[in-house]
Amino acid sequence: MKQHCSLRAMQHLLGLCRGNSVERKIYIPLNKTAPCVRLLNATHQIGCHSSISGDTGVIHVVEKEEDLQWVLTDGPNPPYVVLLEGTLFTRKVMEKLKGSTSRIAGLAVSLAKPSPPSGFSPSVQCPNDGFGIYSNSYGPEFAHCGEIQWNYLGNGLAYEDFSFPIFLLEDENETNVIKQCYRDHNLNQNGSAPAFPLCAMQLFSHMHAVISTVTCMRRSSIQSTFSINPEIVCDPLSDYNVWSMLKPINASGTIEPDDRVVVAATQLDSRSFFWNVAPGAESAVASFVTQLAAAEALHKAPDVTTLPHNVMFVFFQGETFDYIGSSRMVYDMEKGKFPIRLENIDSFVELKQVALRNSLELWMHTDPMSQKNESVQNQVEHLLTTLQKSGTGVPAVVLRRLNQSQPLPPSSLQRFLRARNISGVVLADHPTVFHNRYYQSIYDTAENINVSYPEWQSPEEDLNFVTDTAKALADVATVLGRALYQLAGGTKFSDNIQADPQTVTRLLYGFLVRANNSWFQSFLRQDLRSILGDGPLQHYIAVSSPTNTTYIVQCALANLTGEVTDLTREQCQDPSKVPNENKDLYEYTWVQGPMNSNQTDRLPRCVRSTARLARALSPAFELGQWGSTEYSTWTESRWKDISARIFLIASKELEFVTLTVGFGVLVFSLIITYCINAKADVLFIAPREPGAVSF
Repeated sequence: MKQHCSLRAMQHLLGLCRGNSVERKIYIPLNKTAPCVRLLNATHQIGCHSSISGDTGVIHVVEKEEDLQWVLTDGPNPPYVVLLEGTLFTRKVMEKLKGSTSRIAGLAVSLAKPSPPSGFSPSVQCPNDGFGIYSNSYGPEFAHCGEIQWNYLGNGLAYEDFSFPIFLLEDENETNVIKQCYRDHNLNQNGSAPAFPLCAMQLFSHMHAVISTVTCMRRSSIQSTFSINPEIVCDPLSDYNVWSMLKPINASGTIEPDDRVVVAATQLDSRSFFWNVAPGAESAVASFVTQLAAAEALHKAPDVTTLPHNVMFVFFQGETFDYIGSSRMVYDMEKGKFPIRLENIDSFVELKQVALRNSLELWMHTDPMSQKNESVQNQVEHLLTTLQKSGTGVPAVVLRRLNQSQPLPPSSLQRFLRARNISGVVLADHPTVFHNRYYQSIYDTAENINVSYPEWQSPEEDLNFVTDTAKALADVATVLGRALYQLAGGTKFSDNIQADPQTVTRLLYGFLVRANNSWFQSFLRQDLRSILGDGPLQHYIAVSSPTNTTYIVQCALANLTGEVTDLTREQCQDPSKVPNENKDLYEYTWVQGPMNSNQTDRLPRCVRSTARLARALSPAFELGQWGSTEYSTWTESRWKDISARIFLIASKELEFVTLTVGFGVLVFSLIITYCINAKADVLFIAPREPGAVSF
């Protein structure tokens, strides 16, 4: 829209003289917003973008579906920026807006409070379709979620391509400012058009990448090869997996072929329709918090160092985007680039969504295809029996088997089964379709898993307040810890393994409510203090790594499973100079530590653990196979400016008058300047040079 171009030109000229003071008086910036950005894979682009100069439109508030008529047909001043109530952010409404792009400049979505009771999931109904174990050639009856549409509420909006910008309004106060501006200037009276000036919004979210990952990576590669200052247009989604061992191993080598390892796995990441807004309470946080608590409980068992088998805890990044983390670990295991090989895996236990159990039931999902092998079937039977046995001592958790012909839900285990038949189980709170009504959405928050606190408590009291959800997840962690102990060959101390609800409640509070708390501060390095904000953490994988979630999970895992040493700071940073310390066996981290007794200073210390990071970048980018159908190919477009602001725009007539008057003043000034210059010898008499004075 070019209605305000002349007005902006004059504002720019004034700005050159007066700095930004005029701009601040004209524009109201919206600082608490989140954009929809463009993502690409081997064949498609999804997401949203604006023109290079931003898209501007008259604001129209849509509080009910009937209000769309003004935007789509009746309104006399298109294009419009629609302020959409969160409950109307549905596929039906978005299809109407998408079909009228000539009248739509953009969309601003407000948060629905409370969350939509019927649910909202912008993901697809069959997550990671095509990248799991089932295909048209292997288990065709299960391919493309043919038997179960796991995310049955998924509307697929997050995988659509929109030609206009879409922003989330995260701050209620800013939303109210926009609505007040709309009421003051744009509200039509008795169906008639409102008078100018009108309240408008400008959205900037121009994306550099287009078409597909193949196209954008090729362009970036050409730029990098031939340009001194290459302009990269997209980046692969990547981060790091977090992993640790119950018993230390040499991380720079590989373990013996006969060594057996039990794998406990879960995922770290989530997403939503909007960039870096990924609370992921049920889809990610509850499961990795449970696994952290199980790891702590298992490490406290007295005989862990003598168990016949080792246990690996792994937290995969990027699983939301076609199993980035797990596919990379499998690839590294196959290529001998990881200390453990696929042949070393004895069994595989994965935690998926576990916070929304109906009654006490926790369901054990297995793969029917691999169990056609009798040996694998026997191993899976042993695995299920061990899990059920571990649950008998925890009355609050009842483990249930499923029909052996039912396929696995979307899970990291599928990527391992693509490479090798192993005995594995996925633990989840749902027997068939997800219980999570807000899967991969902005509403998958603490409230979704019933995490709440008394209003009168302080933040420090909230941190240590054990919620019912924390107790329930601690029970699941206890079952997992005991099962892993028995799968590793332990027999004596299974009943002594007990997850701590205090640990679980602190983790839930830190990840879902307030990251900047005393406990998180105590186990982080000093240089990482700034990553802790006063709100919850977001769990989008992104392109800059490691992400905040990855750092904190690694540090939490080290704190819960490692041990405090008496090394100095210098020794902790370079343990190779210290006798009996081994950098290949352990990671050493100098953390801030707890507060002293006077609560004035922290007591820093060195923590030794086996918590490490492993690259979570899709093998497709290692191999240069940007069009791969075997590995994830997701990339994120680059951009230069993401912003939103509101202001008043004048009518076209006034803009024309302003432009005409301005042009007239310019012409008049040029004429006057010419005339003055032409008559300069008459108008301006040069002073006489001083001469001799005569008398």
